[in-house]
Amino acid sequence: MKAEDVKVCVIRIEGTNCEDEMANAFSMVGANAEKVHLKQLIGQAPADMRRSLEDYDVLAFPGGFSAGDYVRAGSIFAARIKAGIGSDVKKFVESGKPVLGVCNGFQILVELGLLPAIEQTMSDEPQAALYNNDSGRFECRPTILRNDNRGKCIFTSKIPEKKTLMIPSAHGEGKLLSMDPDFVQKLEDNDQIVFRYVNPNGGEACYPWNPNGSPSDIAGICNPAGNVMGMMPHPERVMTRFTHPDWTRGYDTEEGDGRCVFESVMKYLEKF
Repeated sequence: MKAEDVKVCVIRIEGTNCEDEMANAFSMVGANAEKVHLKQLIGQAPADMRRSLEDYDVLAFPGGFSAGDYVRAGSIFAARIKAGIGSDVKKFVESGKPVLGVCNGFQILVELGLLPAIEQTMSDEPQAALYNNDSGRFECRPTILRNDNRGKCIFTSKIPEKKTLMIPSAHGEGKLLSMDPDFVQKLEDNDQIVFRYVNPNGGEACYPWNPNGSPSDIAGICNPAGNVMGMMPHPERVMTRFTHPDWTRGYDTEEGDGRCVFESVMKYLEKF
């Protein structure tokens, strides 16, 4: 598949506010990205505005505060998706197509049951949740991520293992927790941990380098198949060095640290 043939659905509802950055990120790596309201996918729009999920090659959930983050962050958006196009989303994932969720998008994927999805493609109930940050505050700051995936995740295929990236975070509920006491170990065993927060020296993070207190410094995970990934930090905000906080120092190209995530998706789709 050529880059210009790749169609990306950047799904949104009221409250999402990062759809422009997400669509722009995919456009910057050559894809054809469209911002699509959920109502367009469930038939609640004029005929000429309706869309079908199966016509897209990538599904992307952007950040924001969908439905005001009422009940739990991402829960209302997830419930509306399950009720309207839940079976379509499941088929999309089972076909091997990439699904990305960033920040609120990560929260939505967890609420949908698409992550961690340890035992099935889409669980009936959430297996985990993104809880309030330990600080009790909205944390907006640079964070350093290390690629700890051992090769399963398609979103890191162009990122060397253990490479660190500066990706900004901006969230109030980013602490990944589960009622399962073996949750982190299961993720580790399945190679589902993608990114971890680290300190500037690449070592174990503590606050503020881990901005939320997530156990094992987890910043992003994938499903067992590796084609669904959720992460709290925002790679779409650092597609060029000029949006890095230290953009005047240490860069020998104009590329930002987030670009490789989107290039990895395009590399994966080349084989189709």
